Amino acid sequence: MNATLQEHLLPEIRQRETPAALVDALKARFAERCSTALVIREQHGRDESSFVAPPPAVVVFAESTIDVSDVVKLAGQYKVPVIPFGVGSSVEGHLLAVQGGISVDVSRMNEIVAINAEDLTVTVQPGVTRKQLNEAIKSTGLFFPIDPGADATIGGMSATCASGTNAVRYGTMRENVLALQVVTASGSVIRTGTRAKKSSAGYDLTRLMVGSEGTLGVMTEITLRLYPLPEAISAAICSFTSIEAAVRTTIEVIQLGVPIARVELIDANTVRMVNAHSNLALREEHLLLMEFHGTPSGVKEQAELVQELAKAQGGKDFEWASTPEERTRLWTARHNAHFASLQSRPGSRAIITDTCVPISRLAESILESIAEADATGIPYYLVGHVGDGNFHFGYMIDPESAEERNMAESLNRRVVSRALALGGTCTGEHGVGLHKMDFLVTETGDGAVEMMRSIKRALDPHNILNPGKIFAL
Repeated sequence: MNATLQEHLLPEIRQRETPAALVDALKARFAERCSTALVIREQHGRDESSFVAPPPAVVVFAESTIDVSDVVKLAGQYKVPVIPFGVGSSVEGHLLAVQGGISVDVSRMNEIVAINAEDLTVTVQPGVTRKQLNEAIKSTGLFFPIDPGADATIGGMSATCASGTNAVRYGTMRENVLALQVVTASGSVIRTGTRAKKSSAGYDLTRLMVGSEGTLGVMTEITLRLYPLPEAISAAICSFTSIEAAVRTTIEVIQLGVPIARVELIDANTVRMVNAHSNLALREEHLLLMEFHGTPSGVKEQAELVQELAKAQGGKDFEWASTPEERTRLWTARHNAHFASLQSRPGSRAIITDTCVPISRLAESILESIAEADATGIPYYLVGHVGDGNFHFGYMIDPESAEERNMAESLNRRVVSRALALGGTCTGEHGVGLHKMDFLVTETGDGAVEMMRSIKRALDPHNILNPGKIFAL
């Protein structure tokens, strides 16, 4: 990576010194669970974004809340940054050590603390992944529906307010996290929320922490809302000759109040990549990939209504995935769209963006964004959780080409600016991280961002918790 391009990627790198005395204290406390080995540091200094930054100075593998608390207390003594790390699946540079410091790996904190099936809740440590959680609770007849694609940790999903394919019916992490245990910037441990379904007791600190991207505290326990496994599940694919027809179908489904569980848009270009990567034979047209949950009669009624709406827009007959194995294969292929696109251009990296707009403006936003991308000739993939107005572009670039990067970032700016002009948001689920900091100001205004800064300064006066993310101090 040449120096000029490196500066283009991260112009605000301001490394803080990590004193040898702090490293010695960490090694004395954590022994072999504290590492300064370059290969370990580099592993914890990258995510799925295209950003490149120096690795953290040291990595600590935490196994308990006390471990996290002790790391933060030591870091606070020396005013050194602390960056939580789960599995590294974020896409906006959230976990990069742009100011140096300590990466706190919570992947070993992967215990299911308590399953309260009668109350439809579960409490987990932050290193539990979504697949691990659903495997642990499947015998209860319950499931956790938030599915961002990657087998992310519950801690990371909470920190970024993840949502994913089921959000149109089940909401985002913000609606599904009931309570937290959090290590604050002082190293103290607090609890927010309860397992009760509602509360009017004071400020809603739980939802303040969810989506804060590790800048206000490190989550060490998360209590989640669970749902009964549907009696019947049916998945269907519907092909369209135009993206507009697919989006119009989705809009009508939502406006009519059909309780569809999943409705994903995959454009024809991305379908070709997915077929090649996952050895599928999907019709290489624009697709809606849908899933219906409920009773057998309810699922049948939903599917028939949606099929009528699709046909009115020129959609083909539904193709059904009737067995659990077929559904799993289909959704796995959808979730691997990012990796399919990387495979389609070996050596490339993806400039990834997501926006969310009011459902009535979705077609306009997507179609104009496609036209702009096609005009540049840059390869891209397009997928969308279109049932809630959220869609994603990944622009495939040569990471050594400043010209391609600039072009992709220009496309990103246009996509986001359009979403904001249409009454939407700069990010529906990826979070702000490093990539969307300027857009946050445009979306919320200087006054709102300054209020966020005031909260950050009050809770983290030395700016040690994941500094350099969301906004600059």
